[in-house]
Amino acid sequence: MSRQYTGTAGKVTNCQVGVSLHLARDHASAAVNWRLFLPSGWDPASPEADPDKVARRTRCGIPAQLGHVEKWQLALDMIDETLSWGIDIPLVVTDAGYGDSAAFRHGLEERNLSYAVGISSRHTAHPADARPVQPACAGTGRPLKTQYPEPAQSMKDLVAAAGRTAARPVSWREGSRPGSSRSGFKRMYSRFVALRVRPAGRGVRTAGDGPELPERWLLAEWPATEPEPVQFWLSNLPSGMPLATLVRLAKLRWRIEHDYREMKQALGLAHFEGRTFSGWHHHVTLVSAAHAFCTLAHWHETQKTRRRPEPLPSGPQTADTPRHLDRRLSHLPPRHTHTTTNLTKPY
Repeated sequence: MSRQYTGTAGKVTNCQVGVSLHLARDHASAAVNWRLFLPSGWDPASPEADPDKVARRTRCGIPAQLGHVEKWQLALDMIDETLSWGIDIPLVVTDAGYGDSAAFRHGLEERNLSYAVGISSRHTAHPADARPVQPACAGTGRPLKTQYPEPAQSMKDLVAAAGRTAARPVSWREGSRPGSSRSGFKRMYSRFVALRVRPAGRGVRTAGDGPELPERWLLAEWPATEPEPVQFWLSNLPSGMPLATLVRLAKLRWRIEHDYREMKQALGLAHFEGRTFSGWHHHVTLVSAAHAFCTLAHWHETQKTRRRPEPLPSGPQTADTPRHLDRRLSHLPPRHTHTTTNLTKPY
């Protein structure tokens, strides 16, 4: 227990914060791994250690070898553990709390994993066609390092420079409200801009292997009713990826929000009042198991009643025609050669 920010309360307060890993597809998802985040005040090796909290470690059952680890590193550790189970991870999606970390994105790339992660608009990048140059040498001292002649721009400025006309309409999934589609539900719809950029920043430059910064996708949601983009993602998916597929994969994180809402409102995830390390993990494990059971039961029921998906439009599309999405991940290249568990087969 420590004073830290929690999204549940929307402020800094006394709470316990966990990091979770979920396996997700379009119609189902479940939490499969958890880590309790230990603030630096509880770590005796940290310069910010709090003597009172360190003294309570034994009473709380915190393992002696466990210290403060950043949340993005906990996420990478859980990904490694999940891969060790023989489960293939074709894509990683996160919110900006993890996507803003260049070290986290670099860790995914070191593991040869594709990602589509949320980022904040303050991050900077160069356009894809920018090239570094060698500054002229004065004749003495070391040659100057190659650098980009123009300063990097914020993600928001890059999208704004592309203009509102660069935004394309995309419909990526069915919502929960009644609508006029064949399924009877309203489709989720907005406008998006996709640009090829070269993310900049100290962390990115440190991770790079050469003078050129690597190309990545910058995806921005820019609704027709908004004066500027409202949400941003960064992705290392291949350059030929269709816009509709980019949007669908980036938006797949709604499944995790859905999981948390169900686990908190119906299964008591936020009701834990204990103060022990093992008690917290015991609680989240039981809640996750109950949620997985409910997910499987719902899956069996929907398989009996689900209608055929709405077909792709056969006629020519205009700039204002929403692009309906393929339900497969066929655009993602295979990433691993070890034995995998098929997560897409019907239960």
